[in-house]
Amino acid sequence: MTTGLIVQTVSEIRKLHRFIVTTPRLLCALPALLAGTPIAHGADIQVIGVFGSKATLVIDGGRPRTLSVGESTPEKMRLISVGADSAVIEADGKRQTLQMGQPGQRIGAGQSGGAQRVTLTADATGHFFTTATVNGVSMPFMVDTGATMVTINSAHAKNAGIAYTAGERGVVQTANGKTMVYKVKLDIVRLGEITLNNVDGIVMENQQLGIVGLLGMSFLNRTEMQRSGDSMTLTRRY
Repeated sequence: MTTGLIVQTVSEIRKLHRFIVTTPRLLCALPALLAGTPIAHGADIQVIGVFGSKATLVIDGGRPRTLSVGESTPEKMRLISVGADSAVIEADGKRQTLQMGQPGQRIGAGQSGGAQRVTLTADATGHFFTTATVNGVSMPFMVDTGATMVTINSAHAKNAGIAYTAGERGVVQTANGKTMVYKVKLDIVRLGEITLNNVDGIVMENQQLGIVGLLGMSFLNRTEMQRSGDSMTLTRRY
């Protein structure tokens, strides 16, 4: 099968696999790298249901999640208390009461409504690892200006509720053999304060990406990138 999708992605997939194969110790150290990466945790939250000591929330337009009082989400949103028709949410030390049924409200970092930006710090090898959310589901990424699109594996896609098999299909040759890839639209991709909608993405079948996705140019092109030493600041442009 020969498609434009294959031409666009085969070189970057090979590049990624060389990285995975030749730097196993770096991948093993990923949790520590992620822990040292500064990430803003603000988010748009909507309360769609309350019952007893639990509340059902929609975070950044993702799938509904039900939390018990005291429970936190991977985005560091914590349910403080539940009222008859409201819930108190805490993020980045800020608490806000949200009424059930109201449109999503922003809580935490970036709440003031200024420019959306995030600053990342490179690891010892110069790579920028971070955590972003796709459709409200947290995933580890490596920033890669050589990748045409945001690229994730099929397991992460399933967790995010992405019907990727309905997307444009292609086949690429990787270090581990041929694998199926799908071109999709990612409804919401969020990195720190930056939230982008309708982002072009690639889903790789059969776990070919390992544990790390690629934050490619379909996201980065919509930001202004400024590099200073081992820091890189991304500011949303559109």
